[in-house]
Amino acid sequence: MGIEEVDVLIIGAGPSGCVAAGYLQQQHVRIKVIEKSKFPRLVVGESLIPRVMDHFEEAGLLPALQAQNFQKKLGARFIRGEVISDFDFGDKFGKGWDWTWQVPRADFDHTMTQELQRKHVDIAFETAVTAIEFDGTDSLTTIQDKEGNRSQIKARFVIDASGYGRVLPRLLHLDKPSQLNPHSAIFSHVKDINRPAGIEGTQISFDVLDREVWLWVIPFSNGMTSLGIVAHTDFIEQLKGDGGTVEALKRAINLSDFYVKRFANTNFEFEPIHLKNYSAAVSKMFGDGFALTGNSAEFLDPVFSSGVCFATESGILSAKLAYRQLQGEKIDWQVEYADYMERGIRVFTTYVKEWYTGNLQTLFFHRPENLDVKRKICAVLAGYVWNEENPFVKKHDRVIRTMAYMLENS
Repeated sequence: MGIEEVDVLIIGAGPSGCVAAGYLQQQHVRIKVIEKSKFPRLVVGESLIPRVMDHFEEAGLLPALQAQNFQKKLGARFIRGEVISDFDFGDKFGKGWDWTWQVPRADFDHTMTQELQRKHVDIAFETAVTAIEFDGTDSLTTIQDKEGNRSQIKARFVIDASGYGRVLPRLLHLDKPSQLNPHSAIFSHVKDINRPAGIEGTQISFDVLDREVWLWVIPFSNGMTSLGIVAHTDFIEQLKGDGGTVEALKRAINLSDFYVKRFANTNFEFEPIHLKNYSAAVSKMFGDGFALTGNSAEFLDPVFSSGVCFATESGILSAKLAYRQLQGEKIDWQVEYADYMERGIRVFTTYVKEWYTGNLQTLFFHRPENLDVKRKICAVLAGYVWNEENPFVKKHDRVIRTMAYMLENS
C-alpha cells in the first residue's frame, strides 16, 4: 500500500475545507483534500450570511465566486401572519459586509473546488477515509477510492471538514448529544415561475406557521428557489404520513397563507430530502494533530443560516493555527480555537433556543419596532457574533429573555 506525505490533510471539500485549503495554498503548504462525494453534488445550506465573505476573501476564493453572479442576499425577512419583520444587512450594529449570496450549493461548492484545482490543490473526489492512527501530532490515514483501491496519507496535521459525514467524530468516538431539541427539515427546489420582482429575489424569507414550525424560501439567480419546512421531528413525521417527503412538503406549502398561491401547484425538481434530527455536537473540537470544523464539530439549526458561517470561520481559523504550528510555534488550541469558536456557538445557540421558546419572535414581531434593538440583532444575524461591543452578543444569555418579558408585560 502506497504512502503519500503531506503537511496538512483536509477531509471534505465543502466551504470549510475549501477555505482551509485556499488559505494554506497561499502559504505554500503541502496539502491534500479528500472528498467522499462526486462534485457537483446537492447539499443543504444555500443561504449564506455576510460574515462568510471575509473568509472567502482571505482564502483567495472571492473573485472566482463573484464571477458566477450568484443571487445577492441583502437581508432576511420573517413573516408571521400579516406582520413582516425585515432585516437589512446594510443597517446593522458595527462594521462588516452588508451583503452575501444565496446559492445552489452544488454550483457554489463546485466553483470553489475548481478554483483550488486551478491553483494546483490536490483534491481526491469519490474517496473515503476508512481509518486513521495518530502518533503525537503525526497521523497515518487510510483512504479508499471508488474502485476500491486503498492507500495511505501521512500528515503532520488533519483538518476534518467532512460536514455531515463527521469522519473523525465517528472514528474517534467524539460524538455527543446536541443541547437543542430534536428538529428536522424537508426541502427541495422548484422553478419559481411566479416569483414577483423586487425584494422576493434578494433575501431569504421565513414564514412562521407556528412557534416551532416555519417554511424557508430561498430564491436563486438561476430562476430556481429552495423550499423547506422545519419543525419538531414529531410534526415532520406527521406531515409525511403515508405520502412520504413529497406529500409532506406539499402539505407544508398549503399551511402557508403567504406562499400557497405561489407554490401550491409547482413540481419539485427532485424528491424532497428529509434531514432528521440534524443538530449535532462533539465532546472536543481538537486533539493532538487534528481539528474539527463546520458540521463535523457542531451544527445548530438552519433558522438563521449560521451553518456555513461556522464552517468557514472554523475552517480558516484551524488552517491559520495549523500553519503556525507547522512553523514551530506552540499553539494553545483550547484558547485560540475551541474557546473562540465556543463563544460564537454559544451566542447563536441562545438565539436558536430563544427562537423556539418564542421570546425572539416576540422581539421580531412586536410593533412598533425598536430600531436600535433591531440593528443590534441584525449584526448577530449577519454572523458578527464575536463582537462583544454589541450588547446583544455580550449579554446574549439574558437580554432577549428580559426584553421579551418587558414587552409582553408592558
